[in-house]
Amino acid sequence: MTLASTGVPVADVVPVTVVIPTYNERENIERMVRDVLALGNRYRVLVVDDSSPDGTGSIVSALTTEHPGRVELLTRHRKEGIGRAYIAGFQHALASGARLIAQMDADHSHQPADLARLVEAAASHELVLASRYVDGGNTVGWPWHRKLISRAGGWYAGLILGVPVKDLTGGFKVWHRHVLEAIDLASIHSDGYCFQIETTWRAIRKRATYLQVPITFTDRVAGKSKLSRRVVIEAIFIPWSLRLRHILHRPW
Repeated sequence: MTLASTGVPVADVVPVTVVIPTYNERENIERMVRDVLALGNRYRVLVVDDSSPDGTGSIVSALTTEHPGRVELLTRHRKEGIGRAYIAGFQHALASGARLIAQMDADHSHQPADLARLVEAAASHELVLASRYVDGGNTVGWPWHRKLISRAGGWYAGLILGVPVKDLTGGFKVWHRHVLEAIDLASIHSDGYCFQIETTWRAIRKRATYLQVPITFTDRVAGKSKLSRRVVIEAIFIPWSLRLRHILHRPW
């Protein structure tokens, strides 16, 4: 099945469910939720918390009471990685009938003001990708080696998979529901950078129309980065696994 013939619904009046995964983000999450809600009544926030020991879930729970119907908390019993958190959030949003679903980080490295621009672009594209590396994009606050890892990782995966996306490891996106339904979320097991690579690659394989929108990515305001050596190593091998499956015509 391909998506090119499905058409893109007009997005200017469609509610937007914003999925935000969290683990120990108590210093950031309240401000992020309030900033997203301030964009307008069409925005709803779904926080997927992996039972953060710092009390992130309690902060979000209070926000659900303050903003009934606009803020929701999905608590998972243990930390399983950002990929599994996003899948749980996407599946919950789809089951709730969401038509436009955004994904973004809790730490303000992704700006709510940019979210509004991505949602606007979703009026004419099935998948909108925020990009640090297209013309007009930028990264602020990262040391040179972190920038190198990010750029090289995206370039490397794009070369192997034949995907002409400049920021393939980016995690700031807006999806139309039929694209998420088409990429078979339940069969995705990658995490971190690889989760971002694999979901975008699957959408492009399904011929989803997409647009890259420039953003300025700012290093997290508070808390610690979740980047691990395991995620970096996984990013080296997963693109080859995906390509091999494609060559052998195996299901995802």
